[in-house]
Amino acid sequence: MSTSLVPDFLVPDWPAPSNVHALVTTRNGGVSTGPWAHLNLATHVGDDIAHVTANRAWLRVQANLPNEPAWLEQIHGTDCVIAENTGPNCTADASVSFAAKHVCAVLTADCLPVLFCTRDGKTVAAAHAGWRGLLAGVLENTVRSMRALPADILVWLGPAIGPQQFEVGEEVRAAFIEHARVSSAAFVPHGNKWLADIYALARLRLQDIGIAEIYGGDFCTVTDSARFFSYRREGVTGRMASLIWRND
Repeated sequence: MSTSLVPDFLVPDWPAPSNVHALVTTRNGGVSTGPWAHLNLATHVGDDIAHVTANRAWLRVQANLPNEPAWLEQIHGTDCVIAENTGPNCTADASVSFAAKHVCAVLTADCLPVLFCTRDGKTVAAAHAGWRGLLAGVLENTVRSMRALPADILVWLGPAIGPQQFEVGEEVRAAFIEHARVSSAAFVPHGNKWLADIYALARLRLQDIGIAEIYGGDFCTVTDSARFFSYRREGVTGRMASLIWRND
């Protein structure tokens, strides 16, 4: 078993402290084949588990990770766990770390991965925000779990379905507007449905709790098939990982 592609990682462009490290994998690299080609990192999507295991080992080496990431069993909820206290495949949609060399990780293929760090570099976190989790408050709960003032937190929005591709029904739009009327600005009519901007919705939720420094949010997993897995585009597909940790 050999990897035929070189690493193709995204590195967040944000003013994080120098001890904080973060990256997002793409579909390039690894050994998976078929609809999971090549760097699928999820065990729940039908891929050969031996391939996923090899891909995770390859990622650890290529990204120089200090530990195996705290992989989560994501359920579109709001729970945030402490990465250094979790066992394998803990059920949650976010994790936070207060210690060095513990890697927070979320898996996505259209849902929004959100990375967090404090200005002093002592706390990092990662959250998985599909529209259900976003609406239910996964970002707010992650911020609460960081035990820091929102003004002291930096956020980066990773690759997700873009605003020209995210078609939703009226019930989704109504639920967000019921929570905050300003959310209406994130929806554009599209026939008898709506196009939703998940990046704008996330920014609104974060700004509402006092976070001002929000970066990223200019990707589209659906249209960029060369780099990203997309559940909406392909149905059966792999998952990318968004990772963050501190080295000291």
